[in-house]
Amino acid sequence: MTPENHEKRPTQDLDYEPVKKMAEPSENKKDDAPGKVSSTLATVTDTAQKIQRRPLVAHLIRATERFNDRMGNQFGAAITYFSFLSMIPIMMVSFAAAGFILASHPTLLQDIFNKILTSVSDPTMASTLKNTLNIAVQQRTTVGIVGLAVALYSGINWTGNLREAIRAQSRDVWERNAQDEEKIWVKYFRDFVSLIGLLVALIITLSITSVAGSAQQLIIGALHLDYIEWLKPVWGLIGLVISIFANYLLFFWIFWRLPRHRPRKKALIRGTFIAAIGFEVIKIVMTWTLPSLVKSPSGAAFGSVLGLMAFFYFFARLTLFCAAWIATAQYKDDPRMPDKTHR
Repeated sequence: MTPENHEKRPTQDLDYEPVKKMAEPSENKKDDAPGKVSSTLATVTDTAQKIQRRPLVAHLIRATERFNDRMGNQFGAAITYFSFLSMIPIMMVSFAAAGFILASHPTLLQDIFNKILTSVSDPTMASTLKNTLNIAVQQRTTVGIVGLAVALYSGINWTGNLREAIRAQSRDVWERNAQDEEKIWVKYFRDFVSLIGLLVALIITLSITSVAGSAQQLIIGALHLDYIEWLKPVWGLIGLVISIFANYLLFFWIFWRLPRHRPRKKALIRGTFIAAIGFEVIKIVMTWTLPSLVKSPSGAAFGSVLGLMAFFYFFARLTLFCAAWIATAQYKDDPRMPDKTHR
């Protein structure tokens, strides 16, 4: 071995050893990667479980599971169908009422005929509209009686379907029990009473909203406060609170009177408050979206129908979800509401 080779070997060994030592930490990092991933997943899982154990989140999960397990979406679609179907007899009654008004005001009828002839360029369409108005006037009594009868029948069925959908969410068990079995005439009578009560609650709700809005405008005008810009949001907030209060009365009646069981007091109050706010949000969204929906030609033809169906569908889903929320509430020292007169 020459001296040159003897001197080169230590140099090669020294060059090789640092490379080996530098490679070891990267191998250790690869070995530690699965452990870090497992630790991260465990942290995320633990955090999610802590969030789910919070009372509000746990209640929301219970209500959502019950809503889905007891076919809340399907019941919501069924209520939407029956709600839209019930609009036909209501339109018949409105058609007959318009006929009575036009029959007692011949000059008004002639003015409408003249406006049809001047505004509708197509002679065939104008003639069709004129004949339709004549039929409304001539057959107003028949259309009104038939419309009232059909509206009463469809309204009773609509109330019965809404009651059954709310019961499905409210019962402790999914299956029907002996308490739900009743004679058909008792069922129809009960649904008729519920329909009358619902109409009264709806009239009271609309009256509160309209009267409060009119009184607010009169007070603002009398005090000359309508010119103060910074007060306008305050008036809007007051009107919003009044509308939510009116919604609260309507849903309180629905959740207390329609189910057969007695709901918990605190659960009923809170669930009804959620429904009232949600219903007001639905009304605001529909008020904003419908005008833009009917601007296009297709929207002008079908926008009102689609908007009405969407309104009924969101109303049904909101009602059933809040019924599930009330049924799955777990509050300490929460007594039940007083017993109801009809069983």
